[in-house]
Amino acid sequence: MSPKASYVPRRSANPLRHLDIGFFPGGAYGRRLVFAVAVVLLAVSSTGCAVVINKVGEAFVSGNSVYATDDDPDLVWEAVPFGLKTIEGLLMQAPKNKKLLLAASSGFTQYGYGHLQQDADFLEANDLAAATALRTRARKMYRRALDYGLRGLEIDITDFRAHLQKDPQAAVNKLQKKHVPLLYWTANAWGAAISISKDDPELAADQNLVEALMRRALALDEAWERGSIHDFFISYEGGRASIGGSLTKAREHFERARQLSQGTRVAPLVSYAETVSVSAQNKKEFQSLLEEALAFDANKAPETRVANLIAQQRAQWLLGRIAELFVD
Repeated sequence: MSPKASYVPRRSANPLRHLDIGFFPGGAYGRRLVFAVAVVLLAVSSTGCAVVINKVGEAFVSGNSVYATDDDPDLVWEAVPFGLKTIEGLLMQAPKNKKLLLAASSGFTQYGYGHLQQDADFLEANDLAAATALRTRARKMYRRALDYGLRGLEIDITDFRAHLQKDPQAAVNKLQKKHVPLLYWTANAWGAAISISKDDPELAADQNLVEALMRRALALDEAWERGSIHDFFISYEGGRASIGGSLTKAREHFERARQLSQGTRVAPLVSYAETVSVSAQNKKEFQSLLEEALAFDANKAPETRVANLIAQQRAQWLLGRIAELFVD
């Protein structure tokens, strides 16, 4: 067997490689975060508290996000924890507010991957202990996000978790197009937790549930968030090519993601390069895709600026690992 044929990437496939950091779905946090928080703090003990919280929940998941359009990812990561804890505080007052549950599920997933887990990847070569600590924190974020996502789905479908464990296909068939955002983030959180929990066989056994959730989301609305659901399957199919996945299917999802993104997202390029190009040991394609991602002017798509900047950070890091990823 040739060296290329026997090559196995050092880390198993991460279904969140593709993740766009949108803060949060549909533009996410909202244009009036600081004002909204102030209103809640003032109204929290008033008789109109529930009404105010519902309005704030709407603000968290509507409008153009001041996070998504930012040009400084580090500033975003410093600000996000405050927003996440604010959401959790509001959920204590309104535990069945679907918009807040969606914001919590998406927010903790994005913070766990885009900041904690990605930083762990960047640090690992020089500081394994620090990288391990970051991944431990990321796993906690994913579990929290997963719980919020399932809680959101259970508002409309009683005992959804139990039904999902018993008969995944029957359970997800009850979900409708309106559930796609919660489906997407719940599946992402679950898949991410599995990807960094190799010592937890019980959690790893849930991979089929993750797939069922995401395939239902794809069937209901493949164009959601400019093709982000297809991004998931680039990594999922490409990263499992030797155990049931398909590089051909990964390529199909890649092409569809690019069509639906209409040139506004570089995440598909980075995900495909890291997963499929490495698996196929196609160094030329790997370099070409990452260089294309880095050449993209993030200012041309303000609504996805921070997501593209974060993906470009990963692209730069990956280019620096060519000698490690490819066998000459």
